[in-house]
Order: sequence, then structure tokens, then C-alpha cells
Amino acid sequence: MKSISLYVDQDTFLTRLHSFSKLYYIVVAIIIPLIGGSLGLYGLCLGLSFCLIIAGRIVKRVLPLIAFSFTIILTVFLIHGLFNQENEQILFSLGPLIFYQEGLLYATKIGLNILNMLLAFAVFVLTTRPAVLVDDLEQAGFSPRFGYMISSVFQIIPQMMGTMNTIMDAQRSRGLETEGNLLVRTRAFIPLISPVVNSSLINTRERAIALEVRGFDSKQKKTFLQDHKLQREDKLFMAFMTILLIGSVIWRITTWL
Repeated sequence: MKSISLYVDQDTFLTRLHSFSKLYYIVVAIIIPLIGGSLGLYGLCLGLSFCLIIAGRIVKRVLPLIAFSFTIILTVFLIHGLFNQENEQILFSLGPLIFYQEGLLYATKIGLNILNMLLAFAVFVLTTRPAVLVDDLEQAGFSPRFGYMISSVFQIIPQMMGTMNTIMDAQRSRGLETEGNLLVRTRAFIPLISPVVNSSLINTRERAIALEVRGFDSKQKKTFLQDHKLQREDKLFMAFMTILLIGSVIWRITTWL
């Protein structure tokens, strides 16, 4: 059965970590640069994320996300480098375009923040099985509805991509041209919208019926196939991230003094 999640099935240190440990990593990786306020801390968190991505053997899955993020980051650099309200000191010019130091510095922080959040979430999403995450949430006392909502968020993108590929294959078999220049691709994309939306609504209804049949709303206490608890590796990992967080707070305090 083909997976409908972004999870990459690899037997690595990251996949064996408890999902709460990786959620904690996301929070700490985002907070550290915001507290410290230093570009070096962004570099620290990005370097740590890259190390985890390499250790988790998910580099190939992350590269397209990085490439997509650079489109957004480039737009941020253009807008703030040219039009930021605090621009005063000219850094360089490209023909009629004049880029300012203040705007580019501000854009650098935004770009690093975007990349940092993207990589931190990639570490979590690509190494955490949605079903395991749902079990962990329910065992921690969260509502099954909350767990189902989180699981749906992880599955909706790959599920819609799979549906779109199936519909495109069907339309190609009927003679619709889907490959070529931008205009051809745009024309091919428009007929996809209605089938994809309708298919998503049908899948949602069928999933709701399946959940009801399996006793989703049952008030009885549930049992679990596996009892997931924080292991020694999880505690060491979270302790290391806590040390980094405390270090960033101390760094911030010393810069104020």
C-alpha cells in the first residue's frame, strides 16, 4: 500500500526518537535565534538541522523544499533591499536598482528565519510516522479528534498530489496535453481543479464514515498496540536542546549588560 504521508521510512536515530522530542526541537530551534537576536545563532540552528537531516538520510527530500524557499527569500531581499523604510546607507547598485545595507540586513534575518523554520519542520515531518504521532498524542491525554486533525494536516498534501497525478494520467490517456511551455501547463492545470476538490471532499466523507464504523466517538478507554515512552536517547536529546536554549538566554542577557 502506497503511503500518503511525507514520512520517509528509514531506520535512523531520528525515526527512533519520540515524536515529542522532535516537536520540542522545532520549538527550541525557532526560539533560540529569536531570543539571541544574532545571525550566528541562526547559523547554529541551521547547522544543527542540516546535521540531523544528514543523519536521518532525508537530504534528497529536503532539497526541493530548500529550492522552493529560495524563491520566497529572493523576493524578500528584493523588497526590503530596495524599499525598506529604514534604508539609508547604499551598499551596491545593479543598473537602476539601488540596494541598501539596512534593508538587506533585515531581509537576511527574515530569510534565515524562514529557512530555519522550514528545516526544523522538515526534520519532524519527514522522520515521524503520522500514526505514531497520533498514538503519542492520545497516550499523553489529548483528544482523539485533535490527533486526527494533526494526522490529516500531514496527509493532505501527499494525498492531493497523488490524486492530481492520477487525474493527470487519466487526462493524458484522453489526449489532453499536460507537458510543454508555461501556457500549456496552465491550460492543463485548470481542468484539474474541480476533480481534485471533488475527490478531496469524497475522501473526507469516506474517512469520516470509516472512523465512525471503527468507534472513533466511543467513550470507552482505548488500549494501544505499543506504549510509547520517552527513552534515554529522547531525554539526552531534549537536555541538549535545553542547554542550547539556556545558552541563548544567557547570550542575550550579556549583550544587554
